[in-house]
Amino acid sequence: MRSLAVLLFALPLLAQPPVSRSTYVKSDEKLNLDPGSKLWKKAPVSVMAVTPPGPAAPAALKTEVRSRWSGKHLYFLFSCPYEKLNLKPDLDAKNETNKLWEWDVVEIFIGGEFDNIWRYREYQVSPRAEWVDLDIDRKKPLPEGGWRWNSNFEAAARIDEAKKIWYVAMKIPVASINGAEAKAGKELRVNYYRLDGVAPNRTSITWTPTGNRNHHTPEKFGLLRLEK
Repeated sequence: MRSLAVLLFALPLLAQPPVSRSTYVKSDEKLNLDPGSKLWKKAPVSVMAVTPPGPAAPAALKTEVRSRWSGKHLYFLFSCPYEKLNLKPDLDAKNETNKLWEWDVVEIFIGGEFDNIWRYREYQVSPRAEWVDLDIDRKKPLPEGGWRWNSNFEAAARIDEAKKIWYVAMKIPVASINGAEAKAGKELRVNYYRLDGVAPNRTSITWTPTGNRNHHTPEKFGLLRLEK
């Protein structure tokens, strides 16, 4: 009986999802790509340092994600050290780019439905601000994978060739996730990903592992907690 009690006590500890924090800004801000700026300097940092199956990613590719929120928007800044860029040959940062994940890119998978974890949104941006957003339903996939959906999110990017770091900033309307305004204490389901390099040495990096190579494993997402 004692061993059973110890096991039952330990189970809840295993079930706790990881938490990524986002802190409040009083008014909507313009996007900037400077981690030392007022918008980002004191923002909580989440670290992407593992591959989706679980093992560590190359240390040189460790990626930081900062997050802030206002009543209507979520803000994210990715800082991505790199060794060699894999960029789409024909740049088009004005029009949506389907299959952007075939090149270097960062991704946010985020959902507001806890009773339907298979429904969430996906936002991707490249080192040169190419973008795509998708409406994902793993149980009832939308036509063309949902990429025709439009969230009206904003994106910016820059490459610092001297430091070998590229940056991406996103400004995502909260209404595009679940139709509700943000407020302190609110939690959303989230995972962050990055794709780097060229096959056969292409690397996938994530914040919280999925246990397999598939990014679309919503049962393994963590939480994004909005804090004052």
